Amino acid sequence: MNSFAIPRSVEWRETHITILNQQKLPSVTEYIDLHTLEDVHEAIATLKVRGAPAIGITAAYGLALAASRYETEAVDEFQRRLQQDRDYLASARPTAVNLFWALDRLVAAANSAASVNEAKTSLIHEAIRIQIEDEDVCRRIGEYALTLFRPGDRVMTICNAGSIATARYGTALAPFYLAKEKGIELSVYALETRPVLQGARLTTWELMQAGVDVTLITDNMAAQTIKAKHINAIIVGADRIARNGDTANKIGTFGLALLAQSFGIPFYVAAPLSTIDIKTKTGADIPIEERHPDEVTHLAGVRIAPEGVNVYNPAFDVTPNELITAIITEKGIVRGHYETALPSLFAKEEQYETI
Repeated sequence: MNSFAIPRSVEWRETHITILNQQKLPSVTEYIDLHTLEDVHEAIATLKVRGAPAIGITAAYGLALAASRYETEAVDEFQRRLQQDRDYLASARPTAVNLFWALDRLVAAANSAASVNEAKTSLIHEAIRIQIEDEDVCRRIGEYALTLFRPGDRVMTICNAGSIATARYGTALAPFYLAKEKGIELSVYALETRPVLQGARLTTWELMQAGVDVTLITDNMAAQTIKAKHINAIIVGADRIARNGDTANKIGTFGLALLAQSFGIPFYVAAPLSTIDIKTKTGADIPIEERHPDEVTHLAGVRIAPEGVNVYNPAFDVTPNELITAIITEKGIVRGHYETALPSLFAKEEQYETI
């Protein structure tokens, strides 16, 4: 695979941030510049940038960019404004924990600085570090995930947990890119992912760019496809994983896990440690974002439902841990006993390993 065929979703440009506008894909490949904190907030809230790691990276750059323009030499005033802007960006999306993780990591970096100039430099360096680390993390996740598949496997996924949702490679899609690099044939079946079609618009687009064998299906074809096409496994990303392994991901994921259980095939979650929220005990404690009814009542800007119809539009659902065969992280593969196994990942400073 030519890795340069996979576009980066976020780039730091010193005076602004450039992002791939995921709203316009696949018909238009458009890069837009974000110059202000408000630009960054709007881009995250409206899904111009999406995918938990990419959201975190963009927010980190956004906070560093805003802070670089503070006109104060007082450290306490700088920190007050930084916390205020941190809280503003954190309000853009409530479910993906990477957003809060990245912002808090920047605040911590700034708080250890002795001067305003040192804090501004630390913020930029920390944001860059987050992006560099994420690319390495995604590759490690992909290497571990690839050990779970055999040549010729047919694997189903939902939403987009790929290169454009991260720094590069993705989480759930990482093994497919690495398989392509290694000459291993894997076939991907991508659910369209209503209501905003991240699977149809984004996953198929980026996998096709890399030459990965991908087939698009509608969400309600999943059961028939598993049966008719002999799907070997399902792999998904995550927006937040609770301490007990309950996983919030794009709406429709819970249903796929139930299908996997029914058909007796493995259901894998691929996510970095930054998506695991040890402070959240169970999935019941994860806030579920509800988005605008127009996402359901309209398709490509055209109304497809009657005026005034009631709409329920949760962006995510929570898959109970007992339906998850394994959680794949950059530190290894966790199989069950999530309540104790997931926290132990954070204590490990030594060699990466499989649990």
